[in-house]
Formats: sequence, C-alpha cells, structure tokens
Amino acid sequence: MGFSTDEGGGRSRRPRRVVKAMSDVNVTPLVDVMLVLLIVFMITAPLLAVGVPVDLPKTKAPPISTTVEPLTVTIKSNGHIYLENSETKYEELMPRLKAIGDTKGYDERIYVRGDKKVDYGTVLRVMGAIKAAGFNKIAMVGDPERS
Repeated sequence: MGFSTDEGGGRSRRPRRVVKAMSDVNVTPLVDVMLVLLIVFMITAPLLAVGVPVDLPKTKAPPISTTVEPLTVTIKSNGHIYLENSETKYEELMPRLKAIGDTKGYDERIYVRGDKKVDYGTVLRVMGAIKAAGFNKIAMVGDPERS
C-alpha cells in the first residue's frame, strides 16, 4: 500500500521540469592553476640552470647562444671535478665520458667551467682526459666582464 499526495488521478498541479545538462565550461580554476604553475616554474628555472657554483674568470668574449643543453665539466676551487652536477673523481672521468659519447655521440661540445683559483695544470689535465675520451669540441666558460 502506498501513499500519494497527488489529486486528480496521479497528475500534479505543477508541470514537470526537464533538467538539462550544463554545457558551460568553467575555465577560472584552470587559469588559476596555470598561473600558479607559471610562477613556480619562473622561480625554480634559474635555480636549476646554475649547477655547481664556481667563481668563473672574467672575459670580454660574447655569450654563447645555444638551444641544446650543453655537457659541462666543472672544476671547483678545491680541485673537485663535477660531470654535470655529480661529483666525479679524475680516474672515473674518462670512462664516464666514453659512456656518454657512446650514447650521445662524440660530436657534442663539452664546456669546461674552471674556478679562477684552480691552477692551469689541473684544467689542462681535465681537458686532456676529455680529449682522450674521444671528444674534440672542448670550450672553456667564463663570466662576462662588466665595464
């Protein structure tokens, strides 16, 4: 047995409303998220590009413009050597460079970043290891002089 409040044989006084699906897209939350991501990436991108902090010597040469992420070898003032951002012993440098050369090719340019307090012999020794690993394009990096 059921209970009904309808009068007049099951018909309601109010007409039935048809509920339509909402076809609008609310883009405000999407824009908010994208702006927050933009700000986060703008703040973190310069921090990622720094790598190993080194006091580079000053030079009058113009900056190098390249679209490819360069392969860098850094020599800090205490003589520690870094391949990209990981510390590498001098004895391990040549085998690691050969492994990179086997995968990426030996035509890639390698940038040597040497602290200005490192003696010239250490820099030449590292450049010799790079050359012995099979790379022919070696460039040295410096900071531009301010006039």
